[in-house]
Amino acid sequence: MSITSGIPNLTRTLQWSAELKESLKDELYAQGFVRWLTDFPDGDTFKIPSIGDATVRDYVEDTPIVYDSLQTGNFDFSINQYKQSGIYITKKAQQDLFYANQLEASFVPKQARALAEVVETDILALASAQVAAGGPLQQTGVANAINGVAHRFAATGTLPLVGVFTIADFAKAAFALKKANVPDQALIAIVDPSVEYLINTLSNLIAVNGGGAGAPMWGDLLQNGIGAGFRFVRNIYGFDVYTTNYLPQSGIGGTLGAEFGVTTSVANIFMSAASPEIVPFIGAWRQDPEVEAEANKDLQRVEYLTTARYGLKLYRPENLVTVISNVTV
Repeated sequence: MSITSGIPNLTRTLQWSAELKESLKDELYAQGFVRWLTDFPDGDTFKIPSIGDATVRDYVEDTPIVYDSLQTGNFDFSINQYKQSGIYITKKAQQDLFYANQLEASFVPKQARALAEVVETDILALASAQVAAGGPLQQTGVANAINGVAHRFAATGTLPLVGVFTIADFAKAAFALKKANVPDQALIAIVDPSVEYLINTLSNLIAVNGGGAGAPMWGDLLQNGIGAGFRFVRNIYGFDVYTTNYLPQSGIGGTLGAEFGVTTSVANIFMSAASPEIVPFIGAWRQDPEVEAEANKDLQRVEYLTTARYGLKLYRPENLVTVISNVTV
């Protein structure tokens, strides 16, 4: 009896790997730019009193002194997010699935990652909350002018498309922060990947690759590009620059619309992270992510649950500049 590869009942036509393919994950870092409150013992609303500055007047000899009171106010902050992520696996699936153990071991890490992405998105979305129509944080029109300088503006590029990002927009963001008395230390920019692409392809930067005044700083741009991972290798006008896919679309209704003449836009964020007291965002965890697992005898399955409660809000609008750019490249 001869045995050949043509015997169908003994040949496995499909081969299955012993490992499961995971989706690629990007880096999350927005939580590092939030002032997280720790003195929030109970309840779901927190008030932070605020005081204004002293007033100086001209004095005329032998006249009564004028005493001015400091302006005061309250900043209200609420725990308003209650999140849950639940996954189950039936006992029958535990018994029958070849990948059951790997699958079940991935439940809690996947829930933690999903929650972290939601928190990241909520933090960065505060950049568009800054300009809600008629909202309390809107100051002069849609420009959010502070000390006479816009803290929200469209990217200044016009070619190849209206509203594309330019190097000058970094300088303008730095100017806006400076006019608002924001320290110029630890400047952070969080931009869309399209900004990295546009900077990589700016002709006036690429042109210096062969020499000239700009060559020492930008001469290796063609070889290496401006970015390494999720961070720019170059500091631009004092800003350490990070890229992310979690920035909010800008403008009411998710687009700039007639406001700046483009329909696909994103709010790039500029701020100082010189100290926890001055970062623009504030947050608190009422309940840190909590994992629970139990067997459900009635439904014959094992259930995994992660829940969390937290709140986020824009705290210092003077330390937040949003530059609206066209993401089309």
